[in-house]
Amino acid sequence: MVKKFDFLVIGSGIAGMSFALKVAHKGSVALVCKTTLEEANTYFAQGGVASVTNLLVDNFEKHIEDTMIAGDFISDRDAVEKVVREAPGQIQQLINWGVEFDKREDGEFDLHREGGHSEFRILHHADNTGAEIQDSLIRAVRKHPNITIFDKHFAIEILTQHHLGVTVTRQTSDIECYGAYVLDILSGEVHTFLSKVTLMATGGVGAVYKTTTNPLVATGDGIAMVYRAKGTVKDMEFVQFHPTALYNPGDRPSFLITEAMRGYGAVLRTMDGQEFMHKYDERLSLAPRDIVARAIDNEMKMRGEDHVYLDVTHKNAEETKRHFPNIYEKCLSLGIDITKDYIPVAPAAHYLCGGIKVDLNAASSIHRLYAVGECSCTGLHGGNRLASNSLIEAVVYADAAAKHSVRHIDEYTFNENIPRWNDEGTVMNEEMVLISQDVKEVGQIMSTYVGIVRSDLRLRRAWQRLDLLYEETEELFKRSVISKELCELRNIINVGYLIMRQAIERRESRGLHYNIDHLKR
Repeated sequence: MVKKFDFLVIGSGIAGMSFALKVAHKGSVALVCKTTLEEANTYFAQGGVASVTNLLVDNFEKHIEDTMIAGDFISDRDAVEKVVREAPGQIQQLINWGVEFDKREDGEFDLHREGGHSEFRILHHADNTGAEIQDSLIRAVRKHPNITIFDKHFAIEILTQHHLGVTVTRQTSDIECYGAYVLDILSGEVHTFLSKVTLMATGGVGAVYKTTTNPLVATGDGIAMVYRAKGTVKDMEFVQFHPTALYNPGDRPSFLITEAMRGYGAVLRTMDGQEFMHKYDERLSLAPRDIVARAIDNEMKMRGEDHVYLDVTHKNAEETKRHFPNIYEKCLSLGIDITKDYIPVAPAAHYLCGGIKVDLNAASSIHRLYAVGECSCTGLHGGNRLASNSLIEAVVYADAAAKHSVRHIDEYTFNENIPRWNDEGTVMNEEMVLISQDVKEVGQIMSTYVGIVRSDLRLRRAWQRLDLLYEETEELFKRSVISKELCELRNIINVGYLIMRQAIERRESRGLHYNIDHLKR
C-alpha cells in the first residue's frame, strides 16, 4: 500500500514530535514509531534541560565555554552558539506546549547543576524531566488534526534514486530521499510511504551494548538506514557511558541514577567506603562524564569488583526524597533506602555524540532528508556531551529543520515511480534463536572490545567478529520474510561496525574515545 504525506517523521521522541508540531500547519504529517509514543529515550531522561535562565550569575558565554571544554574542543562552535543562544526561546515553547519545570517558592526556576557546568542552569521536573516533556508533547501531537500517528510501524529503509535503478555511491552528490519502506509490525505488510520531506529522529544506539540505560528500542535504526543509503555519518567513536547506572544484574536496560544527584552532593566511594575521585580530577564527582566513567571503570578493574557506590546518606532525608522520588522508590523496591544506604552503581552505555552529519538547518547530506536528536551529529557535542545539552539540542535543531523544510517544501513533489516492496522468494524465518543469539553476541563484542577503554587489538578483534556477523545477517535478510527483530539485528551490526571503524580511524585518545595505544596527542 502507498501512503502519501507532506512530512514523514521517523521517531517519536522530543525531536520528532516537536518537529511534527512545528510543520503540521503546512501540510500532512506521518509520525512513525516502532513501539508506542511513550517508549523513547526522551521519556527516560531524568536530569533536565540546560539553558541560561538566571542572568544574574549566568550568561551565554559561560554555557558556550562549558560545552567546548566538555567536548574537548572538537565541537563545532557555530553549532554550540546556535544551541546555547536559542535555548531560552525553545524552553518557552516547551512551556507553551504544557511542560512544567520545577520552581522555587519565589517563582524562579529551581535550577540544578551537573558535571562540567560552571553554573546552576539545569531546568527539571523532579527526577523525571523526560517523562514530563514526552507526556506534554504526546498530548499536543494527539490533538493536532494534521498529524497521523503510526505506532508499531518500523522503517526498514529510506527511498532514494537507488530504488529507481540508479547507481548511488558515497561520491554521488545529488542523492534525494523520497520517503521510506515501513513495516506494519502487527500485519506484517510493508507500506511505501512517499513524502516531500523526511525527518530522521530515531534516537540513539545504546542497545548495541550489553549494558545500557537506553530503552531497548535504541538500536540505531536511522543511522544504519542513512549509512546504507550512502549518507554521511560522523563521530561514531564518541559513545558516552553514564558513570552511574544502578547496578542490578539482570536489569536491561539499567536504571539511571541521574547526574543531578552528584550535583546535589552525592559522593562516589569504592566498595570499602573510600572516596576516590580526588585521584582523577580536582572537580571530584562533578568532573565530566568521560572522566568519571573511566575513573569508576579503573577502580572496578583494579579491585576486581562489579560496582562502586554513590553515597547521598549525608544529605537531608526528606529533601533527598523530594528531589529524587523515582530513584528513591526504585531503590527501595530493591531493598535500598538511599537516605540510609549506599547506592551500587556502574557505568553503562548512555548517549551517542555522533550520528548522521547535518548542517545548521539539520539537513543531512541526502537532499530532502533531515536528522534531529541523538541520531544526528550537529557538532554540538564534539568529543563528549555536556550534561543535559541533549534535549535542548533536539528542540533547537527540530525548530531549524521545521523552518528550513517549510521554506522549501513547495519545491518538492512526490516521486510516484518508486516500486512497491518486493519480497518475492523469501521464506518465514523459523530460527528466531539465530537472531536473539546474534543480538547478545553483538552486545558482548561491543562492551568487551569497544567500550569505555579501547586498544588497537580489541578494536581489530571487534572488526573480525562483527564482519562475520554482518555476512551471516545479510544472507539471512535476503532470504527471509521481513521482521522487526531481523531489521534491528542488521542495524545494530551496522552501527557497531561504524563505532568500531571510526574508533580505529581516530589515532588519538580524545573526549570519550580512550585508546591505551594512543594516549599522547
